[in-house]
Amino acid sequence: MKTLDTFRGRLITADHSDYDIARAVWNGAIDRRPRLIARCMGTADVVAAVRFAREHDLEIAIRGGGHNVAGTAVCDDGVVIDLSAMRAVRVDPAEHSAWVQGGALWGDVDHETQAHGLATTGGIVSHTGVAGLTLGGGVGWLMRKYGLTVDNLLAADIVTAAGERLRVSENEHPDLFWALRGGGGNFGVVTAFEFRLHSVGPTVLAGPILWDATDAQNVLRFYRDFVRDAPHELGTVVRFGTAPPLPDIPKDLHWRPVVMVGTCYTGAIEHGKQVLRPLRAFQTPLLDLVGPTPYAEFQRAIDSTVVHGWNYYWKSTHLPELRDDLIDVIVDHAFSFTSPRSYVALFHLKGAVSRVAAGATAFGNRLASHAITLDGVWRPGDNFGVADTAWSREFFAALGRFREGVYVNFLGGDEDPARVREAYGDSVYDRLADVKSTYDPDNVFHHNQNIRPRLRSSLGG
Repeated sequence: MKTLDTFRGRLITADHSDYDIARAVWNGAIDRRPRLIARCMGTADVVAAVRFAREHDLEIAIRGGGHNVAGTAVCDDGVVIDLSAMRAVRVDPAEHSAWVQGGALWGDVDHETQAHGLATTGGIVSHTGVAGLTLGGGVGWLMRKYGLTVDNLLAADIVTAAGERLRVSENEHPDLFWALRGGGGNFGVVTAFEFRLHSVGPTVLAGPILWDATDAQNVLRFYRDFVRDAPHELGTVVRFGTAPPLPDIPKDLHWRPVVMVGTCYTGAIEHGKQVLRPLRAFQTPLLDLVGPTPYAEFQRAIDSTVVHGWNYYWKSTHLPELRDDLIDVIVDHAFSFTSPRSYVALFHLKGAVSRVAAGATAFGNRLASHAITLDGVWRPGDNFGVADTAWSREFFAALGRFREGVYVNFLGGDEDPARVREAYGDSVYDRLADVKSTYDPDNVFHHNQNIRPRLRSSLGG
């Protein structure tokens, strides 16, 4: 392995005792067998791995947290450039910024930033990878107040398809910096990010409110009116599914079909209590767990409901405001799953997400009111896969007339390629294709939700 003679990390092949562990990703339904897993220790290792793969005409997959539902972090018979050992986080509290390596998880970031009472928009599961979430846009509890993760990205370090190391920002390769803010892993291997931080916590007012599934229609109609004018400090996610067996949920509610509104208020706690009072009082909830909570603890509260190695099948779309006919479709389908672990998640957007001008970053529809994911979930050995995959697809089809694009990070592995263009809209997609033509004209980085360069060689299909 000529190019890898100076590689400092671990090279894992199929005969290695750790091969099956190293090739596994979050979605247990993904079962791919790479020829080589190059677990990098630093940027020089990434450069060596990119050059090696290109010299040997091998597929490249990029692994950060390995959390993408489509399983793009691992490929068959190619090279996985694995950043999972590169998880350092360095916080500058005076500048309200953080430098984060490309293999870090959001739990790593929250742990370091919350020591200073700071945070930036991250995912809602702490074992989500920073890189994948950021490059697709970055949806999380703080987005209505502070924007998407990409709106807080100050700079990034990237290794290109040519094995060149670049630092990108508003002033350095601004075309590439624009593309990284929503364009996914199409343009290179991002080895580090620099984020803007905000004063958050360490205690916030947060927690879920649960109602019985039979109340779903009334809850959604009230919720629609409630969030329409809600302050941007309030982030909410509505979940339709069974009540998970979490320690704070009484056993008599475990596995009961419920509609759950998760809340996180990042302003003054007493003011947050006033804001949330109407929602908490609506129609006598089954359970109200809203209260002062450490932000980092809240960020990992549902980790055990989306376990590594379970099987996941998603369909997703952006949606407009929840008018009555849309609510009817959601309620008609939301509880028709078979697996008790399947669920629907409805993310409220707007606020700071919509204040950024269209095209200012590569993120798609900023004017959508909601993003919805229809998530079939079943454990290995369970017999729910066929039924709940069909449920997700049928539900998605029923939402057809309401679709307003899609968040690229929520796309699954069996999507029509046209959905990638749908995620961005024509003008943003075409601009991304131009940037791709500049920095990856051979489409070396195509094991992703792919944006094809305008000028393409035979490599990459």
